[in-house]
Amino acid sequence: MSEPTLRIGFAGLDCASPIWVASGTFGYGKEFSPYLDLADLGGIATKGISPKPRGGNPLPRICETASGMINSIGLENVGVEGFREKKLPFLKTSGTNVVVNFFGETFDEYVACGAALDAMDGVHALEMNVSCPNIKKGGVEFGTDPAVLRELVKQCRAVMKKPLIIKLTPNCTDVVALARAAIEVGADGLSVINTLSAMAIDARRRRPRIATTFGGLSGPAIKPIALRMVYQVHRALPDVPISGIGGIASGEDVAEFLLAGATTVQVGTQSFAEPHAARRIRDELVQFMREERVSDVRELVGALQGGR
Repeated sequence: MSEPTLRIGFAGLDCASPIWVASGTFGYGKEFSPYLDLADLGGIATKGISPKPRGGNPLPRICETASGMINSIGLENVGVEGFREKKLPFLKTSGTNVVVNFFGETFDEYVACGAALDAMDGVHALEMNVSCPNIKKGGVEFGTDPAVLRELVKQCRAVMKKPLIIKLTPNCTDVVALARAAIEVGADGLSVINTLSAMAIDARRRRPRIATTFGGLSGPAIKPIALRMVYQVHRALPDVPISGIGGIASGEDVAEFLLAGATTVQVGTQSFAEPHAARRIRDELVQFMREERVSDVRELVGALQGGR
């Protein structure tokens, strides 16, 4: 058979492949450019951007766990103006979709940050991180209450023209309710899922391994949970593009997420251990498609059989 087709659309974006790289795991793109051709990626989800620069949490803020890692970086970033001046010029030359992850600590900060990024030439889409503490709600994440999420997305949508993707938290009781709330007020797509709240303990020192005690668990350990949530959201909202995230380390992992209903995927934790992981995973996906006689990657999306 001829070379399988990887090109796919996502919320108005033309993606060279379904493989993106995840926010917080790929810096601002330039750091990984020596290891792979960024133009082969479907998109780069940048490190999360806030209105002002952030220094992040105290050390230690990362530790390895069984089949994964816990991080509590604290959303360290250069801020909106730092991104515009120092990071965006390189990203404009990357040859791929620039999907800027963003967040705030209040509704007003989310809106202002999203509007500023939306106006920048070279930014193709925005990914809203709603796994941030809502101080007015006692520190509960913005993304765990459908009513709060609905209002947040509605306000941001009103000031943004580019595709708006909501990155859903798994630390909730009903991911479908959250997905539906975001889509009903104008979100164009969803990223499923963010990290799971977790902790690790050093038994000999009798101390937490992370300075903030809790952090976000990522890597292969969360893949079954991510697959389940992608499947649930796709089953409830079959026409909504989903970018699947969680423990993707092989081409066959990508195929699993696509079958569950994802349109694209994001490689995250694997890039820490293997800077060229996204390139290898892409090659493995092509090989999988050859072996399974799949000519177009779109044939895999939502094609799971026997699910309930």
